[in-house]
Amino acid sequence: MKHLLHLCCWGMLCIASAYADSLDSLAQFLKTTRSWRSEFVQVVTAPAKEGRPVKPKTASGVFAFIRPNVFRFDYSKPYVQNIVADGQQLWLFDADLNQVTVRNQAQTLGSTPATLIASAQDIAGLSKDFVLKAVPSEEGLEWVVATPKTKDSGLQSVRIGLRTDTGQALLSQLDILDAFGNRSQIRFERMEINPAYLGLGYFTFVPPKGADMVRP
Repeated sequence: MKHLLHLCCWGMLCIASAYADSLDSLAQFLKTTRSWRSEFVQVVTAPAKEGRPVKPKTASGVFAFIRPNVFRFDYSKPYVQNIVADGQQLWLFDADLNQVTVRNQAQTLGSTPATLIASAQDIAGLSKDFVLKAVPSEEGLEWVVATPKTKDSGLQSVRIGLRTDTGQALLSQLDILDAFGNRSQIRFERMEINPAYLGLGYFTFVPPKGADMVRP
Protein backbone atom coordinates (compact mmCIF):
# COMPACT_ATOMS: atom_id res chain seq x y z
CA MET A 1 0.00 0.00 0.00
CA LYS A 2 2.82 2.40 0.93
CA HIS A 3 4.62 1.49 -2.30
CA LEU A 4 1.48 2.22 -4.31
CA LEU A 5 1.09 5.56 -2.56
CA HIS A 6 4.68 6.46 -3.46
CA LEU A 7 4.02 5.57 -7.10
CA CYS A 8 0.88 7.71 -7.17
CA CYS A 9 2.69 10.67 -5.63
CA TRP A 10 5.55 10.28 -8.09
CA GLY A 11 3.12 10.15 -10.98
CA MET A 12 1.40 13.32 -9.81
CA LEU A 13 4.75 15.08 -9.51
CA CYS A 14 5.70 14.02 -13.05
CA ILE A 15 2.39 15.33 -14.42
CA ALA A 16 2.79 18.62 -12.55
CA SER A 17 6.34 18.94 -13.88
CA ALA A 18 5.19 18.29 -17.45
CA TYR A 19 2.52 20.99 -17.12
CA ALA A 20 5.06 23.44 -15.73
CA ASP A 21 7.38 22.78 -18.67
CA SER A 22 4.96 24.45 -21.08
CA LEU A 23 5.01 27.66 -19.03
CA ASP A 24 8.80 27.44 -18.93
CA SER A 25 8.85 27.03 -22.72
CA LEU A 26 6.56 30.03 -23.16
CA ALA A 27 8.80 32.07 -20.88
CA GLN A 28 11.84 31.05 -22.92
CA PHE A 29 10.10 31.90 -26.20
CA LEU A 30 9.18 35.38 -24.94
CA LYS A 31 12.66 36.00 -23.56
CA THR A 32 14.83 34.72 -26.42
CA THR A 33 12.74 35.50 -29.51
CA ARG A 34 13.17 39.23 -30.04
CA SER A 35 12.14 39.06 -33.69
CA TRP A 36 10.54 36.46 -35.92
CA ARG A 37 9.47 35.70 -39.46
CA SER A 38 7.56 32.63 -40.60
CA GLU A 39 4.98 31.33 -43.00
CA PHE A 40 1.57 30.43 -41.62
CA VAL A 41 -1.60 28.55 -42.50
CA GLN A 42 -4.83 29.70 -40.84
CA VAL A 43 -8.04 27.67 -40.68
CA VAL A 44 -11.16 29.46 -39.42
CA THR A 45 -14.22 27.46 -38.39
CA ALA A 46 -17.52 29.13 -37.53
CA PRO A 47 -19.88 27.62 -34.92
CA ALA A 48 -22.05 24.81 -36.26
CA LYS A 49 -25.62 25.77 -37.19
CA GLU A 50 -28.50 23.35 -37.25
CA GLY A 51 -28.97 21.85 -40.68
CA ARG A 52 -25.85 23.50 -42.11
CA PRO A 53 -22.50 21.77 -42.63
CA VAL A 54 -19.44 23.45 -41.16
CA LYS A 55 -17.14 24.81 -43.88
CA PRO A 56 -13.68 25.79 -42.61
CA LYS A 57 -11.95 28.63 -44.45
CA THR A 58 -8.22 28.38 -45.09
CA ALA A 59 -5.79 31.24 -45.69
CA SER A 60 -2.00 31.49 -45.76
CA GLY A 61 0.77 34.03 -45.81
CA VAL A 62 3.75 35.40 -43.87
CA PHE A 63 3.91 36.71 -40.31
CA ALA A 64 6.72 38.76 -38.74
CA PHE A 65 7.37 40.82 -35.64
CA ILE A 66 9.97 42.75 -33.67
CA ARG A 67 9.17 43.06 -29.99
CA PRO A 68 7.50 44.92 -28.47
CA ASN A 69 5.71 47.26 -30.88
CA VAL A 70 5.69 46.11 -34.50
CA PHE A 71 4.29 43.16 -36.43
CA ARG A 72 2.64 42.33 -39.73
CA PHE A 73 0.46 39.62 -41.25
CA ASP A 74 0.65 39.43 -45.05
CA TYR A 75 -2.08 37.17 -46.42
CA SER A 76 -1.49 35.93 -49.96
CA LYS A 77 -4.09 33.16 -50.38
CA PRO A 78 -6.99 33.01 -51.10
CA TYR A 79 -6.96 36.83 -51.02
CA VAL A 80 -4.42 39.59 -50.55
CA GLN A 81 -4.66 41.41 -47.25
CA ASN A 82 -2.09 43.20 -45.08
CA ILE A 83 -2.32 43.86 -41.34
CA VAL A 84 0.56 46.05 -40.19
CA ALA A 85 1.28 47.49 -36.74
CA ASP A 86 4.05 50.08 -37.09
CA GLY A 87 4.26 51.04 -33.41
CA GLN A 88 1.80 53.93 -33.69
CA GLN A 89 -0.93 52.90 -36.11
CA LEU A 90 -2.60 49.62 -37.05
CA TRP A 91 -3.14 49.38 -40.81
CA LEU A 92 -5.50 46.99 -42.58
CA PHE A 93 -5.38 46.84 -46.38
CA ASP A 94 -8.01 44.88 -48.30
CA ALA A 95 -6.85 44.51 -51.89
CA ASP A 96 -10.26 43.39 -53.22
CA LEU A 97 -11.91 46.52 -51.85
CA ASN A 98 -8.83 48.69 -52.46
CA GLN A 99 -9.46 50.05 -48.97
CA VAL A 100 -7.14 50.94 -46.10
CA THR A 101 -8.45 51.13 -42.53
CA VAL A 102 -6.17 52.79 -39.99
CA ARG A 103 -6.61 52.86 -36.21
CA ASN A 104 -4.59 53.86 -33.18
CA GLN A 105 -2.49 50.80 -32.33
CA ALA A 106 -2.48 51.14 -28.54
CA GLN A 107 -6.25 51.56 -28.37
CA THR A 108 -6.98 48.73 -30.80
CA LEU A 109 -4.81 45.79 -29.77
CA GLY A 110 -5.46 45.34 -26.04
CA SER A 111 -5.83 41.67 -25.06
CA THR A 112 -5.41 40.19 -28.53
CA PRO A 113 -3.40 37.25 -29.90
CA ALA A 114 -0.89 39.79 -31.23
CA THR A 115 -0.19 40.84 -27.64
CA LEU A 116 0.54 37.21 -26.80
CA ILE A 117 3.11 36.57 -29.48
CA ALA A 118 4.52 39.91 -30.60
CA SER A 119 4.18 42.47 -27.81
CA ALA A 120 4.76 40.78 -24.45
CA GLN A 121 8.42 40.53 -23.48
CA ASP A 122 8.10 38.14 -20.53
CA ILE A 123 5.62 36.07 -18.53
CA ALA A 124 5.08 38.86 -16.00
CA GLY A 125 4.10 41.30 -18.74
CA LEU A 126 1.81 38.77 -20.40
CA SER A 127 0.14 37.97 -17.07
CA LYS A 128 -1.06 41.57 -16.81
CA ASP A 129 -3.54 40.90 -19.63
CA PHE A 130 -4.03 37.12 -19.50
CA VAL A 131 -4.51 34.31 -16.99
CA LEU A 132 -2.01 31.64 -18.04
CA LYS A 133 -2.53 27.94 -17.37
CA ALA A 134 -0.35 25.00 -18.36
CA VAL A 135 -2.30 22.04 -19.80
CA PRO A 136 -1.30 18.51 -20.95
CA SER A 137 0.79 18.03 -24.08
CA GLU A 138 -1.03 17.11 -27.29
CA GLU A 139 0.02 16.49 -30.89
CA GLY A 140 3.66 16.57 -29.85
CA LEU A 141 3.34 20.13 -28.54
CA GLU A 142 3.41 21.73 -25.11
CA TRP A 143 0.33 23.86 -24.46
CA VAL A 144 -0.56 26.94 -22.45
CA VAL A 145 -4.10 28.34 -22.28
CA ALA A 146 -4.32 32.13 -22.08
CA THR A 147 -7.62 33.66 -20.94
CA PRO A 148 -8.08 37.43 -21.23
CA LYS A 149 -8.64 39.30 -17.98
CA THR A 150 -10.71 41.90 -19.83
CA LYS A 151 -14.21 40.64 -20.63
CA ASP A 152 -14.68 42.95 -23.63
CA SER A 153 -11.51 41.75 -25.40
CA GLY A 154 -13.49 39.81 -28.00
CA LEU A 155 -11.72 36.58 -27.04
CA GLN A 156 -12.70 33.57 -24.97
CA SER A 157 -9.28 31.93 -24.93
CA VAL A 158 -6.08 31.29 -26.84
CA ARG A 159 -4.22 27.96 -26.73
CA ILE A 160 -0.50 28.40 -27.37
CA GLY A 161 1.31 25.37 -28.77
CA LEU A 162 5.10 25.27 -28.41
CA ARG A 163 7.85 22.84 -29.30
CA THR A 164 11.53 22.73 -28.49
CA ASP A 165 14.14 22.40 -31.24
CA THR A 166 17.85 22.16 -30.30
CA GLY A 167 17.12 23.88 -27.02
CA GLN A 168 15.11 26.73 -28.56
CA ALA A 169 11.43 27.13 -27.69
CA LEU A 170 9.41 27.72 -30.85
CA LEU A 171 5.84 28.89 -31.35
CA SER A 172 4.21 26.19 -33.45
CA GLN A 173 0.46 26.81 -33.24
CA LEU A 174 -2.24 29.12 -31.94
CA ASP A 175 -5.84 28.01 -31.38
CA ILE A 176 -8.01 31.09 -30.92
CA LEU A 177 -11.62 31.00 -29.74
CA ASP A 178 -13.39 34.34 -30.03
CA ALA A 179 -16.41 35.68 -28.19
CA PHE A 180 -18.76 34.52 -30.97
CA GLY A 181 -17.56 30.92 -30.95
CA ASN A 182 -15.40 31.22 -34.08
CA ARG A 183 -12.27 29.08 -33.88
CA SER A 184 -9.09 30.09 -35.68
CA GLN A 185 -6.17 27.66 -35.86
CA ILE A 186 -2.85 29.15 -37.01
CA ARG A 187 0.10 26.85 -37.73
CA PHE A 188 3.54 28.41 -38.17
CA GLU A 189 6.09 26.94 -40.58
CA ARG A 190 9.65 27.69 -41.70
CA MET A 191 10.40 29.91 -38.72
CA GLU A 192 13.31 32.34 -38.68
CA ILE A 193 14.33 33.35 -35.16
CA ASN A 194 15.95 36.78 -34.69
CA PRO A 195 16.83 37.16 -38.40
CA ALA A 196 19.53 39.80 -38.84
CA TYR A 197 17.96 41.24 -41.99
CA LEU A 198 14.61 42.03 -40.33
CA GLY A 199 14.50 45.76 -39.54
CA LEU A 200 11.86 48.32 -38.61
CA GLY A 201 11.55 49.42 -42.24
CA TYR A 202 9.84 46.11 -42.99
CA PHE A 203 6.93 47.27 -40.82
CA THR A 204 6.34 50.58 -42.58
CA PHE A 205 3.06 50.60 -44.47
CA VAL A 206 2.53 52.92 -47.44
CA PRO A 207 -1.12 53.06 -48.61
CA PRO A 208 -1.44 52.16 -52.31
CA LYS A 209 -2.29 55.05 -54.62
CA GLY A 210 -6.02 55.42 -55.14
CA ALA A 211 -6.99 53.32 -52.13
CA ASP A 212 -9.91 54.53 -50.02
CA MET A 213 -8.82 55.61 -46.53
CA VAL A 214 -11.07 54.80 -43.56
CA ARG A 215 -10.37 56.13 -40.05
CA PRO A 216 -13.09 54.78 -37.68
